[in-house]
Amino acid sequence: MAIWTVIDEQRPFEVEAGDDLVIDPALLGWERKAEGLCRDDVCVMVAPDATLGLADVARLLGRPLVIDADERIASLGGSAVDRADALRSGMAPDFELPDVDGVLHRLSDHQGRKVVLYAYASW
Repeated sequence: MAIWTVIDEQRPFEVEAGDDLVIDPALLGWERKAEGLCRDDVCVMVAPDATLGLADVARLLGRPLVIDADERIASLGGSAVDRADALRSGMAPDFELPDVDGVLHRLSDHQGRKVVLYAYASW
């Protein structure tokens, strides 16, 4: 067993798990019920006694998962359905980034104005 950092919905938390990353789905906001894994009014069918690794949970929920085993970090992305809904809405998600002077700016701070965002990657 080792300490892993799991990032879900941009929220990091630490869990103790083996290389199979078996975790309690409640950490991700899902509750085991007779109907399966449930959150709010959504349930995903799963056997009540099933042992679930993070990869199993990601597959069941239709969410991409990236794991760096050497660094013991895993990150769940949003589901394709959620991403499609966001694209259809035409609304950009709110985020916060520093400018060149280190001052943090949120996209929502500029609501109602046009914003140009330049992104650069060295790879």
